[in-house]
Amino acid sequence: MKYGASGFPVKPVCDEIWKVADLGFDYFELSMDPPEGHWTRIRELKNRIINTLEDTGMPVICHLPCFVYTPDLTPAIRQASLDEMKHSLDAAMEIHAQKAVLHPGYITGMGVFAMETARKHAHDGLTAIVAHAQDLNMQVCFENMFPSYHLFFEPDPFEALFREFPRLQMTLDAGHANIEDPEQTRLAQFVTRLGPHIGHVHISDNFGKKDDHLAVGKGNIDFASLASSLKQAGYDDTITFEVFSANTDDLVKSRERIEFLFSDL
Repeated sequence: MKYGASGFPVKPVCDEIWKVADLGFDYFELSMDPPEGHWTRIRELKNRIINTLEDTGMPVICHLPCFVYTPDLTPAIRQASLDEMKHSLDAAMEIHAQKAVLHPGYITGMGVFAMETARKHAHDGLTAIVAHAQDLNMQVCFENMFPSYHLFFEPDPFEALFREFPRLQMTLDAGHANIEDPEQTRLAQFVTRLGPHIGHVHISDNFGKKDDHLAVGKGNIDFASLASSLKQAGYDDTITFEVFSANTDDLVKSRERIEFLFSDL
């Protein structure tokens, strides 16, 4: 298993790489949101970022922009969002990213009253993004979200998606799967039903109400069961900790806890 941590895109990328390296992680996950993670900034600092990754011995995984709207009902917003994704993929390739994490489009505004149209726009955007990634030979890992996104928060649509896009993989986000799931069965269903398609994992904790990004053990997610089910599914790849705490001990202790759960199995 390889363990990584996300950087905070408000802070300089190279400083974040060094921080994650100094905490003993295996790789860095670059959040490609502005101001510091935007593709224009990544291209501007490309050589410095590559040199920092080499100096730290850190591979990089890129998380494509979160706050874009490929399902939007306004054509210009859809096009701008798609352009941002494609430029971000190009920049990720230029810094030799191993994988790219992709959120499904967020249906908002009037889209919630025209769901069929919004879903079609989301599908068209995804098709274009996947095609562009394949042209770049970049592995895309599509992330599960939570109910307010109105898209891809349950296992069923992922099964159809992987039939349509067989080269696509999944980013399993444990925190997202726990939101608005009072029976706490959704996370286990994702692993049981989609295990062979999981190519990346995000770890953070919450209490099932919102995406708190807490340290492992500070919410109500059953990480022992998650580790067991991932082990049974044969998963042995990258796990990024998205623990957004000012105290870096929370990040390190989260990794140690998950490492222990896997080693104990």
